[in-house]
Amino acid sequence: MCLAMPMQITRIDGSTARATAQGIERDIDLMLVQDQEIGIGDFVIVHVGYALHRLSTDEALATWQLLDSVDTQGGDDHA
Repeated sequence: MCLAMPMQITRIDGSTARATAQGIERDIDLMLVQDQEIGIGDFVIVHVGYALHRLSTDEALATWQLLDSVDTQGGDDHA
């Protein structure tokens, strides 16, 4: 199963950015959010390397909490 994850922008270079989430850093593509004002420190939801939408800080934190709670419940790893 694939999930989109909230990540925080740490650097922007044209249509790409460096983003971090819970200690993981990735280069992401900003092409799909060109119509949104994205800056360093902003949160975006990322799926397969593409930023899909800008998130508020509260939305990002709530999503991480939800994902953490699912992970700690020890779900079935069969896909």
